[in-house]
Amino acid sequence: MRLGIRLLFAFFLINGIAAFFVLRVFMAEIKPSVREVMEDMMVDTANLLAEVASDDLASGQLARDASQSRFAQRVRHYATRPIDAGIWGFSKQSLDFRVYVTDHQGRVLFDSENQAVGADYSQWRDVARTLRGEYGARSTREVAGDDTSGVMHVAAPIYVDERIAGVLTVAKPTRTVQRFIDRAERKVFMGGLLLLALSAAVGVGVTLWMVWNVRRLRDYALSVQGPADSEHGTLPAQPLAVPQVPGELGDLARAMDRMRVRLEGRDYIEGYVRALTHELKSPVAAIRGAGELLQDELPAADRAEFATQVVQQSERLQRLIDRLLELSKLEQRQHAEGNAPVALHDCAAAAIAHTQGRAAQRGVALVLSGQGHSGPWEAELITLAIGNLLDNAIDFAPAGSTVRVELDGATVAVQDAGPGVPDYALPRLGERFFTTARPGGERSGSGLGLAIVQRVMVLHGGHMQVRNTAPGLRVTLNLGR
Repeated sequence: MRLGIRLLFAFFLINGIAAFFVLRVFMAEIKPSVREVMEDMMVDTANLLAEVASDDLASGQLARDASQSRFAQRVRHYATRPIDAGIWGFSKQSLDFRVYVTDHQGRVLFDSENQAVGADYSQWRDVARTLRGEYGARSTREVAGDDTSGVMHVAAPIYVDERIAGVLTVAKPTRTVQRFIDRAERKVFMGGLLLLALSAAVGVGVTLWMVWNVRRLRDYALSVQGPADSEHGTLPAQPLAVPQVPGELGDLARAMDRMRVRLEGRDYIEGYVRALTHELKSPVAAIRGAGELLQDELPAADRAEFATQVVQQSERLQRLIDRLLELSKLEQRQHAEGNAPVALHDCAAAAIAHTQGRAAQRGVALVLSGQGHSGPWEAELITLAIGNLLDNAIDFAPAGSTVRVELDGATVAVQDAGPGVPDYALPRLGERFFTTARPGGERSGSGLGLAIVQRVMVLHGGHMQVRNTAPGLRVTLNLGR
């Protein structure tokens, strides 16, 4: 299961459980809360009416003829009052209180609906508890098993000479407030659904944000490549920008970048050490062998030959170390530092001047053609790259041939007349320490010249192209500016 799906599932599970319990609590509390409010108002009403009825009960008017008492007339007149009240969107058009009065024995003296006059209510909870001086109330269903048919009764004592002489009960059907309960439940339910939808949207947004940032870190980790192919001397990749991620993910990104730098530096050094050790073995072995032979008594000609070999191998070691240092410095840089325009022709001319003596020793002519453009290049590096190409061309060019340096816009092409390079080796030219056999069969090159050229091109945003021309090899540098 993918990370995003796991996060989303976990969020919905937690949010769903929380929403379920919260909605359940709210829905469960609405009905009793409304009824509690209704009971509170009925307590006030019952006590108010009890005070009004106390005079008629004390005078015996309620006991003799309740219908003629002033209290009974006022209550019945209340029941016939026209009413049309708008209560928070609902229209109330009837008065729903039922009022009955019992004497101190629980016998009904007055009933606003004439249902129970003369009945014994002494066993009903509202009357019995009130006569004992306690709070009396009850809720009774008119239809058994139908919760909507319930009627709430709240009683208040009627005092005569500071003693309880009777009980006044106010009754109200719970169905009169059911519509308020239903509307409140609908609003809570719809609000809960809306909250759940908003929470889901927030959850999706947070999950997408989290997954997007994690994928950025993953892509960054996968795309960061150090000198992994040390056997072939692949150049280390350009460092990528650290993803700008907030919070702990940002800390993780920076920690990954520090780890990348450390691992890259360690792999870089390890690759150099392995390759350098391999390259040093051959000249060191040759020097040691020649040195051991020179310790013996040898003819003058043999001694001179072995001494020359020591010098040649020492020079090879020196060239290897020099070029390795040059390449190492270049690989630590991220870009060229060219500011003022540099003429490509001047760089090529300087490179030819540096290699002219070596070319003359081998009987190879150097020819420069074209003018080339000027650009924001680093003159020293461009000269170094062209000089390395000329050194390679001189090594492969036969005596009496010509090596041509051709300039065209922002490109430099070096063409020799040698045997070229096997096709299988063309893609590997530019790899550190990779060499091909010279015309005489020896491998005297360090394998760093074209690696330096390649790195110079990277620093300038250009590229190097190599192809066989039969005869010869043509190396083109495209500076891309």
